[in-house]
Amino acid sequence: MQLQGTEKVLQLDNEPYLCQMHKIKVKIVNQSAFPLPEYATTGSAGMDLRANLQNIVLLKPLERTLIPTGLFIELPEGYEAQIRPRSGLAIKRGLTLLNTPGTIDADYRGEIKVIMVNVSGEDQPIQPGERIAQMIIAPYMQIQWEEAAILSETDRGDGGFGHTGKH
Repeated sequence: MQLQGTEKVLQLDNEPYLCQMHKIKVKIVNQSAFPLPEYATTGSAGMDLRANLQNIVLLKPLERTLIPTGLFIELPEGYEAQIRPRSGLAIKRGLTLLNTPGTIDADYRGEIKVIMVNVSGEDQPIQPGERIAQMIIAPYMQIQWEEAAILSETDRGDGGFGHTGKH
């Protein structure tokens, strides 16, 4: 098998399968003083977003605020941007995001802003240019409802919220 571009042959249960990464072009307007988001490593799924602030914002315990990024994007139809927390901020400082993952639709043209919350017991500063979230670009599908009187049976049925036990 010949590979082209970003195709890779991976192993799944000792069986090879082809994984092809698609690179798409996305228009971006950067009104911040900070660099464009970028992938930190070749295997990174997300790009870090930075706080577009003039001054430090101090988040008190359990306080939430909307942090601007200064970024505006134009996604192609069929793609969304997902905004997710950064694990290091969550474990080290108790800073995370609400409405996670946040979705930026392909037809949204406003500034990307991040809803941050401090779940620690201490005041937490957010610095200008600090990496506050990560953005993943992902394809999505839209569905068409097929109304039905009943659904097919499964072993699980309507069991949910801990129906499989404690461990």
